[in-house]
Amino acid sequence: MPDAPFSPQSEINEALLTSTLLGHGLPSEAEHHLWEASLFYHLDDIAENHLRQAEALAPGHAAVLIGLFRFYFYKARLGEALQVAQRCITKAAEVNSLSSDWRLVRAGDAEFGRHESILPRFFLFSLKGYAYLQMRLGQIEEGRTAVQKLLELDPSDKIGAKVLLHVLERMGQYDEW
Repeated sequence: MPDAPFSPQSEINEALLTSTLLGHGLPSEAEHHLWEASLFYHLDDIAENHLRQAEALAPGHAAVLIGLFRFYFYKARLGEALQVAQRCITKAAEVNSLSSDWRLVRAGDAEFGRHESILPRFFLFSLKGYAYLQMRLGQIEEGRTAVQKLLELDPSDKIGAKVLLHVLERMGQYDEW
């Protein structure tokens, strides 16, 4: 059966599943603030305040980091999203018992190739977000290095890093027109 096409609902469902699985140990008050942030997403100051309160209650918790990342990313606050992506990589390395330097992580260090392995996927998706943001912010070589690491860790490309590689390969091709 082929994968379902991308839709906002499928992304929301994926986020809920991931948040549930990575949300173990999240204090209920922090969870409440994450919920409130989602309800007030359209009101930046209120949503961000709820996210910061969740962070104060559960600093470094994966569910809170994911909430912060998504908020900054979708609000096009890319510099702040990049900072959170770096924190997500650190957290994902910790929960997967990986090197704190993503450049030193090897394919055999975790079950990166198994789609159902949530913790290794958290690492891969964090690194993918980091790679994308580096590219968007003009740090092309850093983005390329991260994409190459993603493809090393996930050669079957279950998370779609080749899309970023194709973007890198096409960069500059149409500049002469």
